Amino acid sequence: MIVFKKNSGILLILISQILLGNTLYPVCLRLVIWSLGKITKRREFGYLLRNCKEIGYDHLLSSVRSTLLGLTVLGFIMVQLVLFCSLEWNSEAMDGMTLYQKFVAALFQVVNSRHAGESVVDISTISSAILVLFVIMMYLPPYTSFLPINYKDQQKKILSHDNNNSIGGRKSLLECFMFSPLSYLSIFIILISITERKNMKDDPLNFNVLNVIIEVISAYGNVGFSTGYSCKRRLHQGGDCVDRCYGFSGKWSSQGKFILIIVMFFGRLKKFSLKGGKAWKLS
Repeated sequence: MIVFKKNSGILLILISQILLGNTLYPVCLRLVIWSLGKITKRREFGYLLRNCKEIGYDHLLSSVRSTLLGLTVLGFIMVQLVLFCSLEWNSEAMDGMTLYQKFVAALFQVVNSRHAGESVVDISTISSAILVLFVIMMYLPPYTSFLPINYKDQQKKILSHDNNNSIGGRKSLLECFMFSPLSYLSIFIILISITERKNMKDDPLNFNVLNVIIEVISAYGNVGFSTGYSCKRRLHQGGDCVDRCYGFSGKWSSQGKFILIIVMFFGRLKKFSLKGGKAWKLS
């Protein structure tokens, strides 16, 4: 997408598609059902909105949850956009662009950190602070939202959870041995650092820990961001190194690539591990 970084029209179309098809899908779904209900006057649409939990469709959220999700998504975008514009507005990646083109390109870049992973700039050249923020954004599930919970509701959930555990002891035993997603990702990063230890020693500018973390978290979030590999960053020039148009993992060993494939599957099935690690008490 770097070749289209000055084509603001295409970028705006893609931004709307990314948001509507991913993080803001529940919000748009609820708005569509509400609009159809107002237009057609059919009671079925009102029933869908009032009984979203009973229907069992995970993407149809309640009105409160949808509102908070929309506000959270916009908040994340604003935080990323402010930081990106503050640090990269006059950078080499933005050279030759008008003020409007810079703004749209920056918006496109930060929106992609939650899902699509398309880039209009070489992310290996941007600030480390922005890369760390992108890592956090890629780690978060699409429907992450700030959702205050009433204390009484929380107590009911705890009591209900205890009752379920007393009935299904086998499930609670499995939960005790499950790690949190962050723990699993830490293990994957350590394993990849072991498989790529020779490259990290011989080529530390390309094979640094931050680049490995970005690649792993990107695979977990099914995003696609990659710092790539550059022959110019090699400490020892020479040889037959040729820059290729593929991601950083293309230069990894077969063992590292296999671990990354596992991370991708783990990211697709993250819903089944989000509640893991609750048996660990840090105090």
